[in-house]
Amino acid sequence: MYARKSSEAEDRQAASIDAQKDELLKIAQEQGLTIVEILTESQSAKKPGRPIFNKMLERIYKGEANGIICWKLDRLARNPVDGGQISWMLQQNAIAEIVTYGRTYYPTDNVLMMQVELGMANHE
Repeated sequence: MYARKSSEAEDRQAASIDAQKDELLKIAQEQGLTIVEILTESQSAKKPGRPIFNKMLERIYKGEANGIICWKLDRLARNPVDGGQISWMLQQNAIAEIVTYGRTYYPTDNVLMMQVELGMANHE
């Protein structure tokens, strides 16, 4: 599970890290998902280089986890480098699924909608 808030002002945050975790734990329980670790980060995703995000991707590549649970895709990426890496890992089945509040993304999906959402996150 990955929960992130920007390092910007609290009043601009859509959901606090604790609120994200609470909702995501409910989703995981409802769907019978196993959480390997709860990762949190308080850093903007406008530029690549977030250490905890990168650690999560490394662990997925090593086979320690096979999916991501996060609030929204913009919690994962707001830049084209990280967005492209997530999309590529999903398309190559390194990530079996990305579960968000309201939607699940699979390797077999047409990634067009995912790319639109990531592009919107990059633009914001």
